[in-house]
Amino acid sequence: MTPALIALIVIALLVVVVVAKSVTIVPQAQAKVVERLGRYSRTLSPGLSILVPFIDRVRATIDLREQVVSFPPQPVITADNLQVGIDTVVYFQVTDPRLAVYGIANYITGMEQLTTTTLRNVVGGLNLEGALTGRDGINSQLREVLDGTTGPWGLRVARVEIKAIDPPHSIQDSMEKQMRADRDKRAVILTAEGHRQAAITSAEGEKASAILSAEGRKQAAILEAEAERQSRILRAEGERAALFLQAQGQAKSIETVFQAIHDGKPDQGLLAYQYLQTLPQIAQGDANKMWIVPSEFSKALEGLANLGGAEGGRSWMDVGSSGNGTSAPRGAGLDTSDWFESQLPSAAEQPEARIELTSITDTAPAIPTPPPLSEVTQDVRDSGPAADPAVREQFGATDDGRSPA
Repeated sequence: MTPALIALIVIALLVVVVVAKSVTIVPQAQAKVVERLGRYSRTLSPGLSILVPFIDRVRATIDLREQVVSFPPQPVITADNLQVGIDTVVYFQVTDPRLAVYGIANYITGMEQLTTTTLRNVVGGLNLEGALTGRDGINSQLREVLDGTTGPWGLRVARVEIKAIDPPHSIQDSMEKQMRADRDKRAVILTAEGHRQAAITSAEGEKASAILSAEGRKQAAILEAEAERQSRILRAEGERAALFLQAQGQAKSIETVFQAIHDGKPDQGLLAYQYLQTLPQIAQGDANKMWIVPSEFSKALEGLANLGGAEGGRSWMDVGSSGNGTSAPRGAGLDTSDWFESQLPSAAEQPEARIELTSITDTAPAIPTPPPLSEVTQDVRDSGPAADPAVREQFGATDDGRSPA
């Protein structure tokens, strides 16, 4: 190989090295800090950049994206002298690469130490319960302190979160017992409240049921009393009508017998015969020890002998049924048209039979009104003994219930 060829190869290699040293590529979301002869020159933005070979060099490459750094649990003592371990997470972003390189040697380590000291300062003024329930306040205070301190480092702290707070095991057991007792207490309270509500609801239901039952018994008693009242009124009305009809019948019977006696014109012989029939009734009875014959007994015997035809008199068997010797027609002159007529008003027209119960008009059953006595009388006349042709012929009544003139 000739010296000229060797020199050419060396010059080519030197050109390649110079080109490699003078050309650099910056990725997106990154920045490169360039120094010239040991001093800060400029910050390269993403893209292709040209450097002066052997004079400019890249000091550091900075990531401009938001970064997440999780710090290990740090022991912190609370205001009630309890040591807890707190694990934190910091979200930050580099806003000035030059300050991040020249403002602090290692901003990650500096941020960790600053977070630890600030966390101890903040949590040291709180008790355990305040630290467990006041995470939002602790996060806000940490962010304000870190953002204000890391500003000269070219950093912006976006968020600070407490990932975990680990109290001692003994405290955890006590807290679990307290939480369990509190939950048991709330369970007992809720159970008692449920029993109370159930008892109140049951009592209200029993009260409503008792009220409805009492109201039903009241309505039933009213209806039974009214039914009994109506029944007694109708029964009394029926008994009154029956007594009235019976009295009418007895009156008609007495009137008929009296009229028949007057029509028959009884003489002394008939009276003597009736007197003799009455004498045995005088001697009836176990207490009668003595029977006194009345003085009129001999006269009665004489009348009876004369009635039998003694001393030339006529026998009673020869005497006709009437005084004039003619046989009166059977049932003549007997009017039965008004025998079943009652002058009493119907039961429905009685003042005491009117019902005025406004409180039970909706529930009280309708009580049937009894038919007038005239209709009952007509039914009795149509279906009773008066409807028998033999009876009507005996009494001489016509089809309309009246006796012939």
